[in-house]
Amino acid sequence: MIVVTGATGNVGSSAVRELVRAGQPVRAFVRDREKGRALLGGRVELAVGDLGDEEAIRRAVTGADALLVSTADGPDKPAWEMRLIDEAARAGVGRVVKVSTVLAEAGSPLPTFDWNGLAEDHLRATGLPWTILRSCFYMTNFLAWAEPIAGQGVLPAPAGEGKVATIDPADTGAVASVVLTRDGHAGMTYTLSGPEAITFGAAAEELSAVLGREVRFVDVPEESVVGQLRGTGAPEWLVVHLPRVFRLIREGSLSGVTTTVRDLLGRGPRTFGEFVRDHAAAFGASVPAG
Repeated sequence: MIVVTGATGNVGSSAVRELVRAGQPVRAFVRDREKGRALLGGRVELAVGDLGDEEAIRRAVTGADALLVSTADGPDKPAWEMRLIDEAARAGVGRVVKVSTVLAEAGSPLPTFDWNGLAEDHLRATGLPWTILRSCFYMTNFLAWAEPIAGQGVLPAPAGEGKVATIDPADTGAVASVVLTRDGHAGMTYTLSGPEAITFGAAAEELSAVLGREVRFVDVPEESVVGQLRGTGAPEWLVVHLPRVFRLIREGSLSGVTTTVRDLLGRGPRTFGEFVRDHAAAFGASVPAG
C-alpha cells in the first residue's frame, strides 16, 4: 500500500495516476472526499483528514509500505511534513519520498527553501529509507499569468534574460511513482528539471506559437510584483519569496538542466510547448491548440 499526500495537487495527482496505471494499491490522503473521488477515480482508497490532525495521519499511514510527502507551501509546511514523517516512522513505513525544491536549505532567507530544508533534515535524521525529489520552477507557475496572457497578450515578470529549467509537475509525479515502487533509490537526493533552460522571452514565443497569436514578454520592475501581490491580498511569505525567486532566475541560479527525469523514466521530460498545449484554454485559446 502506497500513501500519497497532496493527492489532489499537481504532483500528487500525477503520482496517483501513474501508480494506479502500474497496478499499485494507493491510499490518497485528502481533505475533501468528493473532490478526491472526482479527481482520482474509484480505484483509489481515500483517507480523509487534515494535515493538522495527528490521528487522521496515523490512520492514513497505518499498514502503508511507502509514503509520498507532498504538501502545499505555507508556514505550516515543516510541521505538517515532520508530523507525517514521524507517524510514518512509528507505523514502520518502509520507504518515504519527499517532494522538495532546488536550493532547499534550512535557514534560507527564501521561505519555501527554508521550509523544505527543515523537513528534508528531519527526514534524513529519522533513519527511515528516504528519497528526496528536488524540482525546479514548475511550469504550472505560468498559470499565474493566464489572465494577462489571455486578455492582453503579455507575460509580465521581472525575469530579465535569466533562464529557468522549468519542469512539468506531472514529470515530478511520474518520477515519484518510480522511486516509491522500485529499489535502489534510498538515500538519494534527485534534482529534477525540464529538458532545457528557457528565458521568459522564449516562453512568450512558445505561447505565441501554440496559441496562434502574439504574446509578448514584458520585463517589469521587481517592485511592481510586490505591489501586485500585496494588492491581491497574497500572504506575506509569498510577497517575500517571489521577488527573491526572480532574482535567482535573473542570476541564472535556476537554470541547471539535469538528465534525471530521462534516467529514471526512460523518456525525456515534457517540454514547455507540450505544457502550453495541454493548458491552452487557460491561456485564452479559442480553439483546441494543434
